Amino acid sequence: MMLKDKVALVTGAGRGIGQAIALAFAKEGAILVLSDLKTEFLTETEALAKQAGSPKCLLTQANVANGDEVDQVVKIALDTFERIDILVNVAGITKDGLLATMSEQDWDDVLSINLKSAFLFTKACARPMMKQRSGAVINIASIIGIAGNAGQANYAASKGGMIALTKSTAKELAKRNIRANAIAPGFIKTKMTDKLPPDLVEKMKEQIGLKRLGEPQDVANVAVFLASEASAYVTGQTIVVDGGLVL
Repeated sequence: MMLKDKVALVTGAGRGIGQAIALAFAKEGAILVLSDLKTEFLTETEALAKQAGSPKCLLTQANVANGDEVDQVVKIALDTFERIDILVNVAGITKDGLLATMSEQDWDDVLSINLKSAFLFTKACARPMMKQRSGAVINIASIIGIAGNAGQANYAASKGGMIALTKSTAKELAKRNIRANAIAPGFIKTKMTDKLPPDLVEKMKEQIGLKRLGEPQDVANVAVFLASEASAYVTGQTIVVDGGLVL
């Protein structure tokens, strides 16, 4: 029970990596505040979290790129549980396209949902964490934010920005015993990758040292480590979880 009675706020918790992190935290005894665009996206996560052992689970709804809605989520969490010990910024989207033809709207949407949301939630949680003189912020970035990728200039910029935001957050908040770290997943098996043609998936596997796609649980395991006291002396770092894709 590495996170027993810790209050963890997880964005984008309705599916994929966000859901896996929420369930991994539940197994470690965390109290969960789950956020997504609509609360109905979270009903499955809530049911599974209770089965996994989470003592309490609060569902919240927010457009993560809207500061007022983000502040409201954090207020509800504090009004209910009086503290926030862990923040995990998972919410994100893709709108891929070549740089020369990418619309300004697609650029803005991806940067807002992926990067601005992490800024807004971190800002909103920083004050209560500073007051309690403890906290852990975990940003879910991507290897695309490290290596770049053709056709994903907006996504790469957003995830690279999350890594830089993580480092600045770590430097600003360390004196209050608040740690900030990022996880950079590679190709992770989700509903999105399930829709890809089998031959493309096989080509992806061939690029990976371990010759398989990652599972959301692979990312969740690292998130548990970064949220717990096992990583008490780790801050400002980006941990790559890609099976040896980018070396």
